[in-house]
Amino acid sequence: MTPVIALVGRPNVGKSTLFNQMTRSRDALVADFPGLTRDRKYGEGTYEDQRFIVIDTGGLTGIEEGLDVEMARQSLQAIDEADIVLFLVDGRAGLMAGDELIADHLRRSGKKGHLVVNKTDGQDPDIAAADFYSLGFDSIFMIAASHNRGVRSMLELLLPSEEDREEADNANKYPGIRIGIVGRPNVGKSTLVNRMLGEDRVVVYDMPGTTRDSVYIPYERHEKQYTLIDTAGIRRRKNVNEAVEKFSIIKTLKAIDDAHVVILVIDAREGLVDQDLHLIGFVLDAGRSLVVAVNKWDGMDPEERARVKEQVKRRLDFLDYADKHYISALHGSGVGVMYESVEACYESAMAKWPTNRLTTILEDAISQHQPPLVRGRRIKLRYAHQGGSNPPVIVVHGNQTAALPGSYKRYLENTFRKVLKVTGSPIRFEFRSSENPFVGNVDRKTPRQKVKQDNDLKAGRRVKKTRQKSIKR
Repeated sequence: MTPVIALVGRPNVGKSTLFNQMTRSRDALVADFPGLTRDRKYGEGTYEDQRFIVIDTGGLTGIEEGLDVEMARQSLQAIDEADIVLFLVDGRAGLMAGDELIADHLRRSGKKGHLVVNKTDGQDPDIAAADFYSLGFDSIFMIAASHNRGVRSMLELLLPSEEDREEADNANKYPGIRIGIVGRPNVGKSTLVNRMLGEDRVVVYDMPGTTRDSVYIPYERHEKQYTLIDTAGIRRRKNVNEAVEKFSIIKTLKAIDDAHVVILVIDAREGLVDQDLHLIGFVLDAGRSLVVAVNKWDGMDPEERARVKEQVKRRLDFLDYADKHYISALHGSGVGVMYESVEACYESAMAKWPTNRLTTILEDAISQHQPPLVRGRRIKLRYAHQGGSNPPVIVVHGNQTAALPGSYKRYLENTFRKVLKVTGSPIRFEFRSSENPFVGNVDRKTPRQKVKQDNDLKAGRRVKKTRQKSIKR
């Protein structure tokens, strides 16, 4: 489906200018006085081969009378038609009473709105946006529509990517939580799938490589929907000879991408091997939540179990946030408990956090441990907002963020994980630095200030010459 984007806000905040930039046209009239746009205006735009429709609307004030009532009705109808609502505010004028009334209406309408702070050219975008955090929007974009600055990056985040469209297709085909079962050949993946399903839906045979393709199995458990994805086992690269097995590896990596939660099955009797670590690397690179299932736990003596647990603890120290289960897929012991971990992972991976909460966590973390100095200047981290899910992406804005050391990034990740109670899922951080609006400006002094500066310089030279003469004497 083609997304529909509605532009709403007070008069003269730059809606028509943004409309023209998004549609690459001059269809909307633009002038520096309010109330120019009376009716809804539709336009079509594209970004990275993704088509979308934009609706330009008249300005809302919240206290409409006469003709303005009809303009307001047109704007409210555009909100109802839209998939995405962009609420524009004026970064130069600051927060106005009309902005608060419009924000209140958007909340009551149930439509998810995104706050767009326009006219940030010539000033620090973070300072321009500071007044508007109180409106409580989860996502805030800073743009200068007249210069087309920030518009493309905003569209990149708002419009569904090819991966998002594929995710939507998967959601329709395979409902509920998608659980990928991965592991080396013959570790008991298909046996685990059958145990979780409660029936022999997948062929189980004691020979490596029985499963050649990924199998997607929708089912229901305790009135909740799931889809199990059974995959072919991945062997070391040097052992991959058959073309069909190479194809199976691609299918396995695709299944990891399709899954919400991945269960990595390890053979307890063989212990943790390097290929298991490679598979974990694939899962983490894909940003998927992870549950570790150490299988074939039955029949092992206490000493062997203690040795395997110590090995898992030592070699998977970097996965302290992922649950580990010691199970017997053949007999079913410990399998049912894994569903609790799967659901906790899914909730963490798909969680939505408001901007004000993330910013509060960031401020608390900074108060406990400040970022380091870089060339005598303190790195400043101003605010944070969520940039995506599965895995959760947290975008942190500030100054000199490129110089932030890895140790401080890990400190932030651990702090956010602890406060937000994220289980099983990796958290990705993006750090963005604000542009300095004064870079490239040679001189901002008024003529009077320049004259004063010249006089001061001349006076300084006279004083210096007088002192030199007195020294010579």
